[in-house]
Amino acid sequence: MLGTRSVKVLAPFLAKYPPPLGQLLTRRGKSALAHATEILEKELAGIKEAGTWKSERVITSKQGARIRVEGTDTEVLNFCANNYLGLSEFTPGQGLPRFTGGRGLHGEDLHKSLERKLAAFHQRDDAILYPSCFDANAGIFEVLLSSEDAVLSDELNHASIIDGIRLCKAHKYRYRHLDMRDLESKLQESQKHRLRLIVTDGVFSMDGDVAPLPQICDLAERHGALVFIDECHATGFMGATGRGTDELLGVMGRVHIINSTLGKALGGAAGGYTVGPGPLISLLRQRSRPYLFSNSLPPAVVGSAARALELLMGDSEIHRSVRERTRRFRSKMTAAGFSVSGAEHPICPVMLGDARLASTMADDLLQRGEEGTPPLWSVPTTA
Repeated sequence: MLGTRSVKVLAPFLAKYPPPLGQLLTRRGKSALAHATEILEKELAGIKEAGTWKSERVITSKQGARIRVEGTDTEVLNFCANNYLGLSEFTPGQGLPRFTGGRGLHGEDLHKSLERKLAAFHQRDDAILYPSCFDANAGIFEVLLSSEDAVLSDELNHASIIDGIRLCKAHKYRYRHLDMRDLESKLQESQKHRLRLIVTDGVFSMDGDVAPLPQICDLAERHGALVFIDECHATGFMGATGRGTDELLGVMGRVHIINSTLGKALGGAAGGYTVGPGPLISLLRQRSRPYLFSNSLPPAVVGSAARALELLMGDSEIHRSVRERTRRFRSKMTAAGFSVSGAEHPICPVMLGDARLASTMADDLLQRGEEGTPPLWSVPTTA
């Protein structure tokens, strides 16, 4: 549920849309998820029947010629690694970091532990790690959706979502930014398809505007669709406990799939992930190309991300301080005569109205030694 402060902050935004239409996980919403689960489980069964199921063997030691694997009592010879020169066995005293080996062709226990923590944090069945959220977005739609299905995407979704959707064979529908009437029109138009997936950023990275998730979920449940959100600009600091826009807007049980990043609020190093239904995560492990054909995160990065998640889950002051600083910056800039757009999000676009002026102002502020001045963007891009 929304807290009093959250309701007050978002009241002007939510007033633009009609009140919620459905109860939490209505019968239609449940049937959409059940239908998708049935399809996913059929795909998984087909892989097993074909004898091509890839079982992940979890390494519990550092990489090397001899390793320890979960479920065994002794060391085993490692015939399945990309550690050609054996450099992952070097110690710091030999000139290389201790942890240079990635997840490799197996799964390391550090990675598995972080995946479990991420699933618990988002209150979902399971999680899968990627080198970045760009990879997570590149790897999900092609696996989940076929030529029988449809994807409905907000026109201002992040470039990685757009690129990921291009890789799949699903029928593609684009609805106007935050326009629920247009989304409903597209849902009606796409009724003939087997699965339909509504795809949106939770928070849009240029303007900091928040997707109207209660209304999106209402429409999804009314029309039997699934809901996917990208939470890169929300995980860790949006919502009462930092779990994101679905927590902020009271729809944690109604959003089916979340992609997010470890490279922003959760430590800022690298990494992305998908959390969602167990059968989907299992199928991603079997077929998601960025997961299968890329090195995963270095163990040191996994460890730092896990620690950042532990700190967040144990201390609510961390994300509360972000809200206070955001509110102070917005109020001071507004008082100084600047126009700041967005909906109480740490993305605070200062609207100058002229690209040349924005560039000049950024240069001047940098010369004055103003901390945190860049990025001051005049084109639609994000890091």
